[in-house]
Amino acid sequence: MVPVRGDNKGDNVFAHAATLALRYQSHIKVLHCRPRPEDLMPYGIAISASLQKLLLSQSAGVADQVEDSMRKELEALAEQLKIRISEKPLDAVASTSWVEEQGRQVDIIKRHGRLADLICVAKPDISRNLGSNTLKAALFNTGRPVMMCPASDSPPTTLCDNVAIAWNGSIEASRAVALSINILEQASAVTVLTGGVEVNGADSASLLGYLSAKGIKAHLERLDSSKKVGPELVERSMSIRADTLIMGAYSSSHEKETVFGGNTQYVVDNAEFPVVFVH
Repeated sequence: MVPVRGDNKGDNVFAHAATLALRYQSHIKVLHCRPRPEDLMPYGIAISASLQKLLLSQSAGVADQVEDSMRKELEALAEQLKIRISEKPLDAVASTSWVEEQGRQVDIIKRHGRLADLICVAKPDISRNLGSNTLKAALFNTGRPVMMCPASDSPPTTLCDNVAIAWNGSIEASRAVALSINILEQASAVTVLTGGVEVNGADSASLLGYLSAKGIKAHLERLDSSKKVGPELVERSMSIRADTLIMGAYSSSHEKETVFGGNTQYVVDNAEFPVVFVH
């Protein structure tokens, strides 16, 4: 699933999703969260009924223009990236559909995201204060893996082929592995990155045994314990040329990590490669 809005980030996210769809011969649901006209009205300001009617009409017209423009962009991108347009998934063919739904983005992502194998969102743009709420809504309201897609000038050539796993034995890390097992089974290379404390006895050696029992050959790399985990995860993922990092997200609360910093927040802010997060 790819939730989109009129922020000019949808093309890049769709390109990432298209690479995955072609790899797995899967279906992309492009979900446009259309704002309700009443949500665009000035808050706390008394306006006349006639002005209110005019503003509602104008906002609906703008929303129609945005939707039409984004549909055309999708059609052009799909043709360029060799993705078939179809309302329903097609057998052994990469395809995509457009879903237009009105309402609050968090509610729409929740409703559709809980039945998606993977949700693709843009890497938040801190400078423009864009994307953080979409990532948060997908992570905390769906229970599904969320791929954060960094800005890129061209579609990625490979995804989920050389995969790194951030492992600390936490519940979130365990969920990340379990919900990404299909990705790991089809990857050409899997590297487990671990360092510091591995909680509750779910150590990296046990993870390697678990993966081996499923026919997944993985090797272990230990992070430098003298360095902070977040920067080490990003640097080591880049050094092994991982095209995707899989990790549990926000084992501490989102609010705490956002304010005080944390491993997940560091990766969100600094990773320039795709990351699959699971909370």
